[in-house]
Amino acid sequence: MEKEQIIRTEYSDIMQKSYIDYAMSVIIARALPDVRDGLKPVQRRTLYDMYELGIRYDKPYRKCARIVGDTMGKYHPHGDSSIYEALVVMAQDFKKGLPLVDGHGNFGSIEGDGAAAMRYTEARLQKITQEVFLGDLDKDVVDFVPNFDETEKEPSVLPVRVPNILVNGSDGIAVGMVTSIPPHNLGEVIDAVKAVIRNNQITNRELMEYIKGPDFPTGGIVVNKDDLLSIYETGVGKIRLRGRVEVEKGKGGKDRLVITEIPYTMMGANIGKFLNDVANLVENKVTTDIVDISNQSSKEGIRIVLELRKNADVDNLVNMLYKKTRLEDTFGVNMLAVAGGKPETLSLKSIIDYHVDFQFELATRKYRTLLNKELAKKEIQEGLIKACDCIDLIIEILRGSKNQKQVKECLVNGVTEGIKFKSKVSEKAAKTLRFTENQATAILEMRLYKLIGLEIEALMKEHEATLANIDKYQDILNNYKSMARVIIKELDAVKKEYAVPRKTGIENAAEAVFEEKKVEEMEVVFLMDRFGYARTVDTSVYERNKEAADAENKYVLSVMNTDKISILTDSGRQHLIKVLDLPYGKFRDKGKPIDNLCNYDSTKEQAVAVESLQKLKMSILLFTTKKGMLKQMEGSELDVAKRAIAATKLMDDDELISVETLGEYEQIVLQTHQGFFLRFPIGEIPMKKKNAVGVRGIKMADDDFIEKVHYLAAGDDAIALYKEKEVHLNRLRIGKRDTKGVKTRV
Repeated sequence: MEKEQIIRTEYSDIMQKSYIDYAMSVIIARALPDVRDGLKPVQRRTLYDMYELGIRYDKPYRKCARIVGDTMGKYHPHGDSSIYEALVVMAQDFKKGLPLVDGHGNFGSIEGDGAAAMRYTEARLQKITQEVFLGDLDKDVVDFVPNFDETEKEPSVLPVRVPNILVNGSDGIAVGMVTSIPPHNLGEVIDAVKAVIRNNQITNRELMEYIKGPDFPTGGIVVNKDDLLSIYETGVGKIRLRGRVEVEKGKGGKDRLVITEIPYTMMGANIGKFLNDVANLVENKVTTDIVDISNQSSKEGIRIVLELRKNADVDNLVNMLYKKTRLEDTFGVNMLAVAGGKPETLSLKSIIDYHVDFQFELATRKYRTLLNKELAKKEIQEGLIKACDCIDLIIEILRGSKNQKQVKECLVNGVTEGIKFKSKVSEKAAKTLRFTENQATAILEMRLYKLIGLEIEALMKEHEATLANIDKYQDILNNYKSMARVIIKELDAVKKEYAVPRKTGIENAAEAVFEEKKVEEMEVVFLMDRFGYARTVDTSVYERNKEAADAENKYVLSVMNTDKISILTDSGRQHLIKVLDLPYGKFRDKGKPIDNLCNYDSTKEQAVAVESLQKLKMSILLFTTKKGMLKQMEGSELDVAKRAIAATKLMDDDELISVETLGEYEQIVLQTHQGFFLRFPIGEIPMKKKNAVGVRGIKMADDDFIEKVHYLAAGDDAIALYKEKEVHLNRLRIGKRDTKGVKTRV
């Protein structure tokens, strides 16, 4: 028994090697497509499994669960959901310019609806998949490799005749890298491949005479045409996409905007988000020209209708949609694929170069296989023709032999020992026979009807055809131009049968400019009740209903409609609400919960102060916490763009109880739960930044806390209540900050 060896190594080295191995496995074997067939392993294995199961385009559909289970068991030992998702995407014509699977049942929708479970849906191969992707698998055109448990063989790549990586595009996230290749038009891509075959020195710029740009199945318009050359040369960049908007005339001189095509990136849940965004633009009064929006999309295509007011500025509205919603979006391009066994970012020309090399490799292997078959047929045919010329001798050999071995020895090597001949002439002729092993086998297996005159004539014609095929195949294999002609002819046939007109427009368009109507600045009154419902009303409306407004609302502020409302909470955070986002109208109109207007959560925090941001940023603020921490701060620190920030820093288990704008106030009185009162000058409280906790205002017992904060100006005669006893605050002696204060006796 061998002695066990312990190899000592750095843990970091093992981790590094293991992680690199894992990363390469994800990159090569899962996430990135192969540049040759444009397929990821899961897609390739699923299509091959359907081919092996005989689920052809002219055969009945089969349950997807059967396809997924078979693929998982034989070729792809990963989750069934990943296989089914790949199968579903290959069947969705709104995601793939050239669907590879013919799905039957609910395979999802462009609006983001998911496919039905695999036990309900059925599928089969598309005709183009069977003919163009899997057509020559029986001609030894690609290598077959063992599957994961070495019980089956699977193709290392499919013999795809068109650059599928361009036609259908691809997207995937690997480890440390991502691929995002847009789909293109099949006819244009084939023309580009033919151009490269005819002239290998062609440039990316010249290729763009054939490939105008991406062609997305959802249509739309690419609006940065001038950037495409750079994208195709480097393999990376951003494509700007817009939906297609048409103007229809409605009744009464009212127009309607109809969106008939959307950006590829807007598919799925983003359609619903777009509708919500438009509704929000109307609700927030960014535009008043849209009166209704409806999604009338169906299987026939996208149709989103925006009803407009009479005399609406249509051009400005369209620009608003491009500027403020995802009707204009960007598609990030990163043409990364596995090429030569490693990931590589490719230009348009290099992708087609790889494809052309692959096509010549396929053609070479195909025609070498066909040539070998024809040479084998030629051998047999020549043996049979020769046998027909001496058939009487062969029959004599057969009748005079004891076994098949004797006959073969005679036919191949002219050995006549042990065979009875009618004459010495026949034996002498038999000794001259020199058939090959294959010819001798064919002669022994030949049926008598083959000796009919017409059959012999047919054999001669078949032999002539075989010789013609041999010449043809040898010419293709030995002559670049002949092979190129054959490949181009096959590409033309594919283009003729499967090419479709371009869907996506390519143009240069100016940046969308939307001119928002300037809001007329005016003073309004902000009202917020104790339940957190807020709204604004005109100042004249407030004056007429002042008594009711003050009684029914917790906060009443006079603000400008261009201002923001600052809500400072017990958690030390500030939430900002634009006054324009608040409902504005009649006095009895219902307000909107502030929870819906900002990140404020009334279940987790409570408002401590609500004030106009304009007022706050011009003031000095005094913060007081439950544990007695105090600080002064410039209100300008709260003037930020973010809707939610930390307005002050709090210690653990502490909370903000008071924020006051300091004006005429000179003194502060802290009142604790246990009845201690401390009066001292506000000047003893230092100025701090918003990320500071502050200083201690009063010494308290561990179970005591600040209950109320009072502010005194010169001459104030303020009274506080403690357990129903009145405390005259201006009669308390003035103490020092951070002392115990005076206890009130009850």
